Amino acid sequence: MNILHINAINEVRSTGRMCKELASVHASKGHDVRIAHSVGPVSERSFVIGRPWETKRHALHARVTGRQGYSSKRSTSDLIAFMDRFRPDVVHLHNLHANYLHLRTLFDYLANRDIATVVTLHDCWAFTGKCTHYTAVGCDRWKDGCGQCPLLKEDIPSWFFDRTEDMLIDKRKWFGAIPRLAVIGVSDWITLEAHFSILQHAAIIRRIYNWVDLKTFIPKDATALRGRLGLTGQSILLGVASHWTEAKGLTAFIQLAKARPSDQIVLVGHMPTQQTLPPNIVHIEETHDPQELATYYAAADVLLNLSEEESFGNVTAEALACGTPVLVLDSTASPELVTERTGVVVATRSIADLTDGLERLRHASISRIVCANEARQRFNLHERAEDYLHVYEELQTEKVRNVL
Repeated sequence: MNILHINAINEVRSTGRMCKELASVHASKGHDVRIAHSVGPVSERSFVIGRPWETKRHALHARVTGRQGYSSKRSTSDLIAFMDRFRPDVVHLHNLHANYLHLRTLFDYLANRDIATVVTLHDCWAFTGKCTHYTAVGCDRWKDGCGQCPLLKEDIPSWFFDRTEDMLIDKRKWFGAIPRLAVIGVSDWITLEAHFSILQHAAIIRRIYNWVDLKTFIPKDATALRGRLGLTGQSILLGVASHWTEAKGLTAFIQLAKARPSDQIVLVGHMPTQQTLPPNIVHIEETHDPQELATYYAAADVLLNLSEEESFGNVTAEALACGTPVLVLDSTASPELVTERTGVVVATRSIADLTDGLERLRHASISRIVCANEARQRFNLHERAEDYLHVYEELQTEKVRNVL
């Protein structure tokens, strides 16, 4: 098969690494795979969509008009020309909401050419007016049609106009016009949400968990890293995020550090400018080196994922694969990834709940080997890549049925 992935970023960060890994496995099985992307490293499988100035113009257009995905028409026409040459049997859609695609042009092409289309729900954008998550603000207007968006200026911001109702109408029309559409949720939670959304009539709706690179994320000796950080013999509580925000629990980590001065907290990821941290928080800038990240996981006694909104929770799965127990919030997909043998689930970010969770972990004597083994059983790249191949093949069979 000719398989084309479309994603905002290539090779780095969560979705970029996933596209790269999925493409590599499928290519090793004889399939011709390409990745169309806006930013990130350019590889032999790459097709770069647009230029940086076009993305900036698109972002300005979105903020002024309130409509994201309605610019970059020339860039998208170039992508269509590439697709005409490549002739994909399957187009696999990932993150489309990064100011680099004219959505109507892309979706009209997929529908008119009857191309088998897979959309992976890395977040909720595909079935909302514009937001990527809505749980923290308690919004369920996506079920009825959006409008009066509580995240208008916070999540993919619009400066003036609320176009979320119109954009959800367009998405319903665009996705609904694709004859062979598969919707893949990366957790049971988001897959269930899709069943109540504009995507509910897709030919296939299925959960396929994300995976972990089990050659990189493994238990390892982190003595040298602990020494380099000056944390030898100390209890390390780890947090990992691309960007530290309130949504990722930054304030909760700061409060926890103040409440537990004997614990050492390490936060990996980009930190807001001029953010003041307590002395027992060590900040490490975001790393795109998986080997380095795996060493931070292995060095920690506990990984805390304090995000209220997780479609899956890659950091949780990666930490488990490195043998590190986890503490997560009882919200969205996070509880799915944790068992009594690998971590604890707490109700809120309150100091009382976090302290109780950490004490439960301390008394549970969780085995690092058990954590790593459970991750290997559930988050295996090759098994999940095979799951996606089955979906691609089912969509091809659906075309045969339609012809007959």
